[in-house]
Amino acid sequence: MARVSHLLRRGASYSARIRVPLDLVDVVGKRELVRALGTSDEVEAKRRLWPIISEWNRQFEDMRARRALVPSDMENATWDHYTEALARDDEARTRLPESAEIEAEKAKLMDRVGRGEIASTDPLVILDATLDLKSKQEAADVASDMRQAKLADLRKHLTKGETSLIAADVDDYLLRHKLLVDRGTPDWISLARHMMRAEIEALQRTLERDRGDYTGHPADPLVKPATGPRREAAKPGESIMEIFEIFARENPSGVAKDRMDQCRRDIGTFVDLVGASFPIAKISKAEVRDWKQLLVKYPVKATETKAFAGMNIQQVIKANERIGKPVIADRTVNRYLSSLSAFLTWAVDNGYLDQNPVDGLMLRKEKKSTTLPFRAEQLTMLFNSPWFAGCQSAEEWRNVAKPGNVLIRDHRYWVPLIMLFSGARPGEIGQLAVSDVRQEHGHWIMHITTEGEATGEGKSVKTEGSMRVVPVHPELIRLGFIRYHEKRVKQGGAALFPDAVRNERGQMMADVSREFGRYLTRIGLKQGRGLSLYSFRHGAADALRRAGYLDNQFGFILGHTEATMTGRYGIMPQGMLQQRVELVQAIAYPELDLSHLSS
Repeated sequence: MARVSHLLRRGASYSARIRVPLDLVDVVGKRELVRALGTSDEVEAKRRLWPIISEWNRQFEDMRARRALVPSDMENATWDHYTEALARDDEARTRLPESAEIEAEKAKLMDRVGRGEIASTDPLVILDATLDLKSKQEAADVASDMRQAKLADLRKHLTKGETSLIAADVDDYLLRHKLLVDRGTPDWISLARHMMRAEIEALQRTLERDRGDYTGHPADPLVKPATGPRREAAKPGESIMEIFEIFARENPSGVAKDRMDQCRRDIGTFVDLVGASFPIAKISKAEVRDWKQLLVKYPVKATETKAFAGMNIQQVIKANERIGKPVIADRTVNRYLSSLSAFLTWAVDNGYLDQNPVDGLMLRKEKKSTTLPFRAEQLTMLFNSPWFAGCQSAEEWRNVAKPGNVLIRDHRYWVPLIMLFSGARPGEIGQLAVSDVRQEHGHWIMHITTEGEATGEGKSVKTEGSMRVVPVHPELIRLGFIRYHEKRVKQGGAALFPDAVRNERGQMMADVSREFGRYLTRIGLKQGRGLSLYSFRHGAADALRRAGYLDNQFGFILGHTEATMTGRYGIMPQGMLQQRVELVQAIAYPELDLSHLSS
């Protein structure tokens, strides 16, 4: 098996590894990051690898973003420093001695004189005895003098371009807000000057307060309430993706690993927008709304397009203004929103959020399904086309649409036929083990499950309710499916379809799904959206409806049901199996003749 970049083997176990970009080594404090993947299986390691690499890359981008200040950073820092300076002044004034406290100190001094404790005429003795009283009497004036002196010094430093008086405050602000700006850089100097102007305005307010005037407002146009978003930084363990990994481990709805990985990728684009260090508790409708507005402009297959390599969602959309790729459909936008919503619903239940900010933000659903079943004449044309009847080459996808003498009889041949006569999903069929096809009570069945014999590509289902027993349709037996199964038994190996593989995202049969749609276009069956590999699944559902069954009577055959123990282990009484046999045998296409495929 080919080695994968970033995958490190240490003894029997695998780890993820990435080199820290040179410009971030001083920030990270390391030249390389390594994290154990917790498995000794290479296939599983590959599946666990990419989410970690993606998260590291998001963190690197977030660090880079935090090395440069944007206008909203300046606005927030300036206004924060102004308001914090006034808050400190309020607190300091509460500690100033009041008249009653001064009079009490004076009475205490006079009492000491009356008792003869202060009888000396030495000025130093008198000064020492009256020091506490004088400090209370002059506290307000001393504080005012100090503020006036600092105000004068700040104005001089601002004129000369010096920053020493404000440097500690600037560094403290940057540290508290996890902004990685080095002292002495243009951004740092600009921020220092903004904060100096903020403190000058605050000091002027304090001097006005000394005169009893609390009505003043900043005259400097830079010192005003911020209108831009504030950068948020999560505490360790509270970033969005850190919490997501807890959600993924719990998997409360029992969704397939493929779907969870898709959810992780979808939410990753949201993290691209708000930043890797954004705390989950700060997610509001504003962030989700901004993300949705970007998604409606997001190009199709952006992550697979070389021109967008290394870009975040905002950069991709900007670049696509020039490239002009079509954007994702509304239903795909809703899939992204649904992924985030499912995660945040769990986050609300677990106390990370008070409410789900995705609620009410989904796009209006399309009234009609965009996936259509094949019509009878389309099925006839398809099964007489080169993919099934003979092509020029089975090795190159571009030559599969060209007529020839090469017969495709691997998973590419059987998966569409099995879908046609069972309604199963392509990934469910592609991952079948040889042992998942067997006889029960005199009937051949397919056991769609994550249990049983393991294959090299692993097994997954969409949800736990998708695990089920599906009888093999008589037409599949007539076409030679059981003979194919017997051949695989003799050949050995766990997988029924050994050439069916997962892509780097862990999706089974992704290449066949992609190329099948292109094939339909090449042979003239498809124009635009509508027909796809999933059209077989829709066709099976329509066939059951034609036979008189209601959706709630056959949903479990398609995997639309709650999880059951019989679905998990594939053990069921003969009566239950017979019901399934009758359902599957009701899937019929009277106008379709496939006799040429069995010859």
